[in-house]
Amino acid sequence: MTLVTGEPRCLVAQGDWCGEGATWSADEGAIYWTDINRFLIHRHHLQDGATRSWVFDEPVVALSLTDDPDCMLVALGSKLIFWKPESDERRDQGFALEGFPEVRFNDGRSDPHGTFWIGSMGNNVGADGEEQELHDGLGRFFSVRAGEDPREWRQGIGIVNTLCWSPDGRRFYTGDTLANEIRAYDVDPDTGDISGERPHFRGFDRGLPDGSAIDVDGYLWNCRYGGGCIVRIAPDGSIDRVIDMPVRNITTCAFAGDDLSTLLVTTASMGRAKGDRLAGSLFAIETNTKGLPENRFRHRK
Repeated sequence: MTLVTGEPRCLVAQGDWCGEGATWSADEGAIYWTDINRFLIHRHHLQDGATRSWVFDEPVVALSLTDDPDCMLVALGSKLIFWKPESDERRDQGFALEGFPEVRFNDGRSDPHGTFWIGSMGNNVGADGEEQELHDGLGRFFSVRAGEDPREWRQGIGIVNTLCWSPDGRRFYTGDTLANEIRAYDVDPDTGDISGERPHFRGFDRGLPDGSAIDVDGYLWNCRYGGGCIVRIAPDGSIDRVIDMPVRNITTCAFAGDDLSTLLVTTASMGRAKGDRLAGSLFAIETNTKGLPENRFRHRK
């Protein structure tokens, strides 16, 4: 069976400086994603092709659906907020990152238990969205559960990227971009707590690991920043296949559509290669597999 049924196609030529945070809303039939450096959230409806954007006051780095279908959890560079797209209502969730703007939040995603996991990094985004020097080893990793204080799991990370859970919920994957490594953890089925850190995939020479999505068979689809591709990683850590992309900087992806078989992929125009006219676009890849439904943050009692 052919896994990928066609070439990647440009869905929205958005020109993002750094597209990130791809999140599929099945309720709306729409993909949400961010542009970190332009402080934007975008939404694109697959059926009618309509795209809308919202402007924020600081970098927007990650998104999650919640148990309120009208509300999303948004990770800004400095804090978490609740946001309602239709009214544009915004209110603080309560977790603010100590040390901002020297450090900022980065990739984040909710787990099957309804807990939001979020990483941080040295801040490489200036006050006006411009690139600035990145310092290694400043990243930390947190979990956020409603009604509890945030819990810190790890320090000394370069850039936290990739947050995915296996289909049975018993394995968790996260990456350190600067270390060129994705790590695996065991997950407590009752609490969602993680343990047993170990290398899962490292040293691949096409770019560095950015965001990922996971399919129903437990294969990780990892976007390679600077590598012009997505690598599909088997549960045993071996390379299943490499999907070439028409631009260089591939950032995040999410399975979307009525049957979750379309992989939607964000990209970045910063540091683009010569002739990379579509850098910063949202791309679609049709597959013969399916992804897992998006998890939701549980913030209501």
